[in-house]
Amino acid sequence: MAPRISVIDSISDPGKPGRANEDRLGHNGSAAFVIDGATGLGDRQFMEGYGSDAAWIAEFAAIHFAERLNRSADPKAVLRKVSEEARDAFMAAAGDQPRYAWPLCSLTALQTTDTGFRWFGLGDSCLYLLHDDGRSDFVIPIPGAYEWEQHQAAQHIARVGGIGAANIATSDPTTLANLREGRARQNTPDGTTWTFGIVPEAADHLAMIDVPLHGGGATALLCSDGLADLVALYKLYDPATLIQRAATSGLKSLVAELRHMEREIDPDGLKYPRYKQSDDTTAILLRLET
Repeated sequence: MAPRISVIDSISDPGKPGRANEDRLGHNGSAAFVIDGATGLGDRQFMEGYGSDAAWIAEFAAIHFAERLNRSADPKAVLRKVSEEARDAFMAAAGDQPRYAWPLCSLTALQTTDTGFRWFGLGDSCLYLLHDDGRSDFVIPIPGAYEWEQHQAAQHIARVGGIGAANIATSDPTTLANLREGRARQNTPDGTTWTFGIVPEAADHLAMIDVPLHGGGATALLCSDGLADLVALYKLYDPATLIQRAATSGLKSLVAELRHMEREIDPDGLKYPRYKQSDDTTAILLRLET
């Protein structure tokens, strides 16, 4: 039997009612992916009709990935071509803008190949994997990304006394300036972070590995950093128990647990430092079989 990906469950939940959901997910017969648009740091929105430029780049990527990521597709070639098209569309609408205003997103994806499965990604979205023999794996394009963001967010929390009245750290001018400086270095030789957006060269830095299965098959969870907080920030699960919970109770129950932690247990980020009270949260639960 040829390697096969099947969808068990999926969810995409906005972090704040009334605000654009800047995450997307998608799948076809050969691939599945989660895309997390990075909250814009510019002074205005350029791509109309999507709620934000981050939502636009996530939607643009999702549509074209679903069309082009077939079994024989080279992920680097697909990402480079889609990024070129996104660059042309954004520049036509926005003109010359500072790099911190360029739209970008993180990506985590699984693809079938002729002999098995391949994972690839950019940014800080991740993969949790539970093999049928009980082994578990965690894969992220930037090792240590969650710990680093918690460290940075803790500095913001300590300085202003909480996430902030707007429930997002970019309402503070000092934090916004720091975030803009870091964003401008993304997708440049001077930076350490590569994401998907309007810089085609980022495709050359795509993290990519083969995914062998142990025990005959595996259950996989692709998710944005929002859901990963249940493991990385709140420490309620490890990779294996997160997948077990998703498979038995559904992704909706996990998102409800996450929102409870964010909005009821620690709304100001004093115990669990983060830049937003609640982040957009997107995940797709998959069954992998060969």
